[in-house]
Formats: sequence, structure tokens, C-alpha cells
Amino acid sequence: MKNTFYSKYIKRLLDILLSLFVIILFSWLYLILFILVRVKLGSPVLFKQQRPGKDEKIFGMYKFRSMTDERDENGELLPDEVRLTAFGKKLRSTSLDELPEFFNILKGDMSFIGPRPLLVKYLPYYTDRERLRHSVRPGLTGYAQAHGRNAISWEKKFEYDIYYVEHLTFMTDIRIIIDTVKAVFVREGIQLNALPDFDDYRKENPAK
Repeated sequence: MKNTFYSKYIKRLLDILLSLFVIILFSWLYLILFILVRVKLGSPVLFKQQRPGKDEKIFGMYKFRSMTDERDENGELLPDEVRLTAFGKKLRSTSLDELPEFFNILKGDMSFIGPRPLLVKYLPYYTDRERLRHSVRPGLTGYAQAHGRNAISWEKKFEYDIYYVEHLTFMTDIRIIIDTVKAVFVREGIQLNALPDFDDYRKENPAK
């Protein structure tokens, strides 16, 4: 990645100002969603999941919960597709479950634009080139989310992530924001369980 004045200074400053603006402007929406999630899905309202950030530093990413804690007779959690309610599906399809990530942006764990942070357990399985996605802060949205979301292959996702890292500019970020807004409003590229698990993908496509 080329270190430009924008990537070194302006991008982070914009992240701070814009995330603070969004949190204040939509404080009423946070409150409404907090109440709805508590009533419909239970407590805790937020869930925190460990994700790798810039330079693979681990941080806790916040989201509104979208699944219940329903369990079987043995006390084991039921499958995700059973615990994911209609309300939870709507939260995900509209990306409202990701609103708490603005606090991660404000803290500096994330950026508005960047490769989406995946699970920590995947870290040992990246190729050297795929690891380039961790040379920038992970994003609330990214090139892959603006061009297919979860309906594109793992290969394409990583290709898009690396393309972003290698072409990080102010205009690239602006285009991604515009394309992301379009994708959210028309609900493009939303497919539940559209991708095979990353572990299965890596078994079929070993890191080189």
C-alpha cells in the first residue's frame, strides 16, 4: 500500500469526525433499536466478537444481536438458521445490526471504508497476498460489500480487498460509499449462507 497524505492523516480524521456525527445524529435510532432488540431477542442487546484489525491486532467488534439464545434439551444452542428470526433477518439485510460499529470507528479499531474484518480463527489460513487486507484498518463497508456483499465467492472477496489496499484514495472511498448506499437500498447481493464456510474453502484451496 502506498502511504499518501490522505491514507496517513485525512482518512483517520474523517473517521473520527463522521463517526461522532453519525452517533449523535442517530442517537434516537440507537435507542429504538436497543429497545426492539431487547424485547424481541433478549439480553444482552449487543454482542462483542474478536476480530483482527490493522496489522492483525485483535479488537472487539460490536453489533446488535440478531439471533435468540434458543437451546435444545441438552442445553446446546440451536442452529443459526433456527435462532435467526424474521426481525433478525431484517436487521441484517438493512445492515442496522452494524450500527454499533461506529463506536469501533471512533475508537480507531476500524475505518468507514476497508476490508471487512473476518474471524480470528481464519488468521493461520491466509496466503501472503491475502494478508495484505490487514495492512489497513478494517471497514464498516468495503470494496467487496459495495460489489456483491455476501453473494460473491471468497476468491472474489479477497481480490476486491487487495484491490482496495492497492488503490486506496479519497475518490475510491467516495465511490465505495455511494455504491454501498445503492446496494443497501436495493438489497443487492444479500444471500443467507451464500458462501461455504471459510474452512471448507481453504481446504479446497490451500494457502500457497
